[in-house]
Amino acid sequence: MDTSKKKRIGSLALAGMFALSAILSGCSSSGPSKEAEPSAPSTALELKDGKYDPPVSITYLRPWGPDVKFKSGEDQDNNVHTRWAKDKLGIELKNQWVSPSTNNAFETKLRLSLASNAEMPDIISYRGEFNLVRELIETGKFVDAGELFDKYASDAWKSAVNEDPSVWYPYMQDGKRIGIPILDYAYNGDPVMWVREDWMKKFNLKAPETLSDLEVIMETFTNKDPDGNGKKDTFGLTIGFKNWINTWMSDAGWIFGAYGTMPNQWNLTADGKLEYGSVTPGAKEALATLQDWMSKGYIPEEAGVYDETKAAEEFTAGKAGIVVGPHWMPSWPLEDVKKNNPEAEYKAYPIPAGPEGKAGRHGTSNGNGVILINKDMKNPETFFTYQNYLFDHYANPPEGDEFEHGFAEGYDWVMVDGKPSTDASLTDGYAPEKYTLTFDGARIPNLSMTTLAKLAGGEEATTPFEKKINSGVPAPMLEAAKIVLDQKDIVYSQMFTGAPTMTMQMNNDILAKMEKDMFAQIIYGKTSIDAFDSFVEKWKSSGGDQITQEVNEWYQSVTSGK
Repeated sequence: MDTSKKKRIGSLALAGMFALSAILSGCSSSGPSKEAEPSAPSTALELKDGKYDPPVSITYLRPWGPDVKFKSGEDQDNNVHTRWAKDKLGIELKNQWVSPSTNNAFETKLRLSLASNAEMPDIISYRGEFNLVRELIETGKFVDAGELFDKYASDAWKSAVNEDPSVWYPYMQDGKRIGIPILDYAYNGDPVMWVREDWMKKFNLKAPETLSDLEVIMETFTNKDPDGNGKKDTFGLTIGFKNWINTWMSDAGWIFGAYGTMPNQWNLTADGKLEYGSVTPGAKEALATLQDWMSKGYIPEEAGVYDETKAAEEFTAGKAGIVVGPHWMPSWPLEDVKKNNPEAEYKAYPIPAGPEGKAGRHGTSNGNGVILINKDMKNPETFFTYQNYLFDHYANPPEGDEFEHGFAEGYDWVMVDGKPSTDASLTDGYAPEKYTLTFDGARIPNLSMTTLAKLAGGEEATTPFEKKINSGVPAPMLEAAKIVLDQKDIVYSQMFTGAPTMTMQMNNDILAKMEKDMFAQIIYGKTSIDAFDSFVEKWKSSGGDQITQEVNEWYQSVTSGK
């Protein structure tokens, strides 16, 4: 994360928990009413049978990713979703301008707008660069959205957010919740271990419960020609740490978890303090293990220059027998392994434990973006009418609801022989929920993984949400989801989610480079594992100790009301 742009944002999230009681006990209204007075100046609106008459408009900005696909004749301002919003709710959605998410195009254009003091839209929805979010918050152009949320959000939306109230923390300033967190499915990026099951069967290997068990498997996969081509060209495990060692796919953070820590994040200790996982004794033990595995050829020599996707390609190319990543990898990219070998099989296994019985994986935040509301928006309650409807009807639709089978027939679902189907080969990949202001319509964090685990346990799909999941998820993904939930107690969550502290702004780039360089040198055996101790001392004296103090001051401020 780039932390060098702003001059003083260390105290922005310090008073987070001052508002937590409001988060937890806010008003339970199911939507806006004519009697409620919004925080921003407003004019009287008529809401008849859930629809504004005459229609109202919401201007907005959001990045448009390359995964968003429109039918011929449709675009960002005219599509099945914008027509639905106007016809159903009397809300006209208007992009202030359109920019792609690639190559920082959206961020560049928005920063230029800020620099020229251009008028901001009613709503900005964003997922991406954290510094840009802080820059937007610091402009003072956006209202205390938490106050509006307490007043106007529906029970379903409030309940979803309250599954983890810490999702507010990154978007707080002086005790106010300036941004509303966009929710994602819980555990969505938590890793499991994916293993070539056909290789396991070939050598009659048992499931790896410990790192010692795993080393037996890696030794076999590396040196006993599992692909049968007569060449020594396979590896036990593929990882990629070009970006970070604890990452979203081709992950190696679980190796640190086996020694009681998680690198490149702030972890909660037994005494209620936060510590940086990369400078702990457990990190030294994990690096020694990685150094040993590299020397034995268990991991590819190119691991240090592989990013997450490139490292995973070692698995799909049939060169590596193990890769660690999210439960959804059967959808992409694991199935590609069968392009090279139609007989290839893979299976999810739990994260193995270390020598003292510890196991650990990194966790996934329930938050995946932010909604900012312009303080000059005349009727901010109109946005809540829109988003409440999606939480009440789309997130977990009841039987017979308009969203029972998906967002729109002919887009994300079609009728085949009198039955609804979400088969991507029949829908051409159209996904109208990606047109929404919050990118995915509305998500209830715990709903997806608990549904997957339920189906994996053999229970029948009964609700529309469960039936939709059941029709489009391969069996390996179901099994992996159950493992994720079964191991939920081994999660190491990133506990610092506030704005970069004062010392982070000045020193993080130096500290990050120091860390990356030392980790790489140790893993590749260029330096002794004992060099880790001098790295830790240098890290502490180069700002690490001061950052640790500032991070803990922030943590105490946001948890003092618990």
